[in-house]
Amino acid sequence: MVSVLVLMSGGVDSSVAALILKKLGYEISGIYLNYTPYCNPQDEIDARKVAEILNIPFYSLDITQEFEEKIIKYFVESYKRGLTPNPDVFCNDLIKFGIVLEKALSLGFEKIATGHYSKIIQDKSGFHLLQGKDKNKDQSYFLWTIKKEKLEKLIFPLGDLTKDEVRKIASENNFPNAFKKGSSGICFVGPIKLRDFLKNYLSPKEGLIIDTRGKILGKHPGYFYFTEGQRHGLNIKTGGGPYYVVKKIPEENLIVVAKQNDPALLTKKIIIDEINILEPEILKNEEIIQVRFRYRQPLVKAKVNLNENVVEFLEPQKMIAPGQSIVFYFKDYVLGGGIILKKED
Repeated sequence: MVSVLVLMSGGVDSSVAALILKKLGYEISGIYLNYTPYCNPQDEIDARKVAEILNIPFYSLDITQEFEEKIIKYFVESYKRGLTPNPDVFCNDLIKFGIVLEKALSLGFEKIATGHYSKIIQDKSGFHLLQGKDKNKDQSYFLWTIKKEKLEKLIFPLGDLTKDEVRKIASENNFPNAFKKGSSGICFVGPIKLRDFLKNYLSPKEGLIIDTRGKILGKHPGYFYFTEGQRHGLNIKTGGGPYYVVKKIPEENLIVVAKQNDPALLTKKIIIDEINILEPEILKNEEIIQVRFRYRQPLVKAKVNLNENVVEFLEPQKMIAPGQSIVFYFKDYVLGGGIILKKED
């Protein structure tokens, strides 16, 4: 019997993932990852209740130190550089499928499982990461950093289910969290506003908001509180808007904005970094693939040049933010991805 450690967040998704694996005959245990400064105690209570219903062992692991060292530090430093990082991507890579996977294997578990809406399949060429069936909930965008060799150690039981189907299963099994609202926010930090969170690490630093011609339109409390493509929260009172953030200039503490139809908002080519490739053969054979540079953003066509770390879109794109992930797809296969380093003019 294969032993699996299921990461149980207290939400309905990971709870149903544990149920499915138990019904399939796996020997499962549950674990809750506790980030003490921000975690909602009710989440651990809900996870424990489900573990009791399933009659499985349950553990709680405090990851506060690791989270501060590996995620928060990276997160804050990226904002200081003028980037907009996606902490969930690195939580998966460094915490769930890094520290926790290593610990699970060292304790004798053969695999770990989560409630991600994504798939892992095996064929004669090995293991592959795919989009989930529910395209409205597909979370493969957050999983591109998984190393190819780790895929055989992971299970995503919800890959062929929709969110409605998951809630129905939870309700039929009397789970207390069957209709619990889905979690959102900064990784394990929870539903705290980004600006409020960053204020714990980056003090407000007033600067100017200018348009693409250099005209001063207002002031901001710090460039690191804003994201390329952002519309709300700019506090521009000159009229003529709406305005969108085109770019941030950290060394001058400037935010540059433009109106909706301004060509400055369009990007044709980007430079990427921290690349992880899961399907090198497909990338080598397909000149044009599909990419996603925001979660739930429609897929768009692009060319990827890995020799120069360049992605070129077939059509110019809006709202691209350096620091975010760009993920490569061919059909349902996740080919890999990278971090957007900068936009090319």
